Amino acid sequence: MHVVIMGCGRVGSTLAHGLESRGHSVAVIDQDADAFRRLGPDFAGTTVTGAGFDGEVLRQAGIERADAFAAVSSGDNSNIISARLARETFGVSRVAARIYDQRRAQVYERLGIPTVATVRWTAERMLRHLLPEGNVEIFRDATSTVSIIEVPVHKDWIGRRLRQLEEAVGARVAYLTRFGIGTLPTASTMVQEGDQVFMLVTDDISSAVTSVASAPPEGGH
Repeated sequence: MHVVIMGCGRVGSTLAHGLESRGHSVAVIDQDADAFRRLGPDFAGTTVTGAGFDGEVLRQAGIERADAFAAVSSGDNSNIISARLARETFGVSRVAARIYDQRRAQVYERLGIPTVATVRWTAERMLRHLLPEGNVEIFRDATSTVSIIEVPVHKDWIGRRLRQLEEAVGARVAYLTRFGIGTLPTASTMVQEGDQVFMLVTDDISSAVTSVASAPPEGGH
């Protein structure tokens, strides 16, 4: 793929190297030419000095043949304007923008532009590393709304269908680990001893889901 990145800060430069190491061609845009020093001497891609919401600058970066565009500068407005320009004017199918303001991020998600709401996402991840209580979180989406947590399951659920557990807790099982191997559940999957169950939850239901799953089923085994 050819990927255009707007912003050569720590995120942009790390992203550029990650893409290049995977064999993709990369062009990086930044208004400050000194920022390109973060890329180091081994970077083989293109650097373009200018604003990422300038059509001519985008063309110099190869936007017309780009498969993806990432807006990761330090400005929310610049990021969203350039992301919309890349998608709506140049027809780039894969577009993502870094957004600091969570409220804005939600608006842009509704417009169909994937966003990474940096501050809230990072803060939530930090809290889960620092606080001893809470669930073991495996994944959290970019808007910090949906997460996958490991749910402790009471031994009396063994031998019952996972679907019964889902109905009881009001959440879906994303996957389970059985004998050390990740498995996607089916309608007939039964809970077995030693299973690790991972569920899709929102923050407002995670405690209730954990509480119900860790208790015996209603009505006994």
